Amino acid sequence: MASQPASGPVSAPTTATRSPRRRAAEIDVDEARKAFFLMVGFIALIWALQIVNWADHYRLDASYGIVPHDVARLPDIFIAPFLHFSWDHIEGNSGPLFVFGLLAAYRGVVKFLGVTVLVAVTSGLAVWLFQGSGELTVGASGLIFGYFGYVLARGVIDRNLIDALAAVVMALSYAYILTVAIPGTPGVSWIGHLGGLVGGLAAGWIFRTKRRAGDPGQTGRAGDSGRGSPGSTVAVPVSPGHPRADLYKELGDLGL
Repeated sequence: MASQPASGPVSAPTTATRSPRRRAAEIDVDEARKAFFLMVGFIALIWALQIVNWADHYRLDASYGIVPHDVARLPDIFIAPFLHFSWDHIEGNSGPLFVFGLLAAYRGVVKFLGVTVLVAVTSGLAVWLFQGSGELTVGASGLIFGYFGYVLARGVIDRNLIDALAAVVMALSYAYILTVAIPGTPGVSWIGHLGGLVGGLAAGWIFRTKRRAGDPGQTGRAGDSGRGSPGSTVAVPVSPGHPRADLYKELGDLGL
């Protein structure tokens, strides 16, 4: 009879033994889950406020909307994005707000909160400074344009083709949002949209991924043969009699 050695208990790989790529993927999934529930809560909040606003005959709009050039109403730039003028208004904003918000948040919820504050400031200040006097402004469309700009800029700056393509595809899917940003559209604050877009593009640079030498995924430069630590430069010895010895020496002096 053939016998087999008794097998001992098999332990699951710990965090320390997982590959850097696997750990990064797990972090991305966790952040995406947080982003999803965050945006569900965001949408639930603006709809709850809409119900209260509607029941109160839209007095919240009059009390907390942005009124240009009124210093006392300047803090309302942080409240106005959560309010809407009508059911049609909030319905038109909810879809793109959820989609672009999710794209903006899934790579980092903490960054997303910083992006939201920055976009609220740039969009709100643009309205407060440049909108016509006496025109009340509310709505989340400034945030939508900001999130779009952030995702697009992040994809370009971090060289993440997926993010950049996702931003473009979703923008085309919600093309009607872009058409209302054209100056002269009645009842639409294109200034607020432009301010949000500028804030989102700036956020893509401010909250960009800062890479350091030795980070997982960073490879060595020219001449890296796979030896040494990740991100290190491996020197290839060249004999003095080599026909390109002088060229290699100059490249080495330049750090190349």
